[in-house]
Amino acid sequence: MRYRFLTADVFTEQAYGGNPLAVLPEATGLNDRQMQAIAREFNLSETVFVLPPADPRHAAKLRIFTPAAEILFAGHPTIGTALILADQGKLPLAGERALIVLEEGAGLVPVSLELEAGQARFAWLTAPRAPELRPAPSAELIAATLALPEDALVTTRGAPIQASCGTPFLLIELVDRAALAAARLDHGLFARHLADLWAPWPFLFTADAPDGYDLQARMFAPSGGVPEDPATGSATAALGGWLGETCGQADARLHRVLAQGIEMGRPSRLELIVERQAGRTTAVKVGGAAVLISEGTILAPELA
Repeated sequence: MRYRFLTADVFTEQAYGGNPLAVLPEATGLNDRQMQAIAREFNLSETVFVLPPADPRHAAKLRIFTPAAEILFAGHPTIGTALILADQGKLPLAGERALIVLEEGAGLVPVSLELEAGQARFAWLTAPRAPELRPAPSAELIAATLALPEDALVTTRGAPIQASCGTPFLLIELVDRAALAAARLDHGLFARHLADLWAPWPFLFTADAPDGYDLQARMFAPSGGVPEDPATGSATAALGGWLGETCGQADARLHRVLAQGIEMGRPSRLELIVERQAGRTTAVKVGGAAVLISEGTILAPELA
């Protein structure tokens, strides 16, 4: 049996930038092994399988696979799938904004679609879980794993730290873009010291960002089958959770714009909003655009 697919570049308005995504908009009938095999065949950071929602009030259920494993929540699959479903006429669009809910492994993910002339141009997701923070290994060990000197890491603001708003990441602040570009993952050290962490995937960021951006970032997920990711919405959400929890303000609204994928030649733009009220982080939102690239059909693998 053949299944229809579409691909889009996410967190960009330019074709062949951003983070590529494959979406199967009608995936009913595929089992776990088939989904994993198809994700491995596309070999993108993630492939999304769209299923009917458990609650008919919601837009869809998403299952998200890297080439190596299923994950519970991811940003560019959520943003990209919402915009693809809107483009394909599968969502009700009226006025200036459409609000939908997507069911994912980590929980319910609200998505707000910004509309222009009846078309969805931009989407904001709200992370499905409250921020969770855990201590990280030593800066010395992390620096060695990234083939960087220890003084390339910024340790005065509470990082490195493990953080999550649905998917855990190891947040590592670097002093500048030169250090960011120089980082190289030592896979032996990663396997020995980071791979078994609650948050094993390093998300590197620096405040030394290009004009028009607040931060520039990179992300490595070797155990997920992703050597480097061009744009990582769930890591941006984790960063937002940490920024909110450590900003020192009881009531605040933080807005940051991140560049990612620069070193890979796939420039991406991710927007982040963190809302705090009465001393707690009440919402972490990640936003971006997407560009439809291709569509076709793929043969379902014959796997039991």
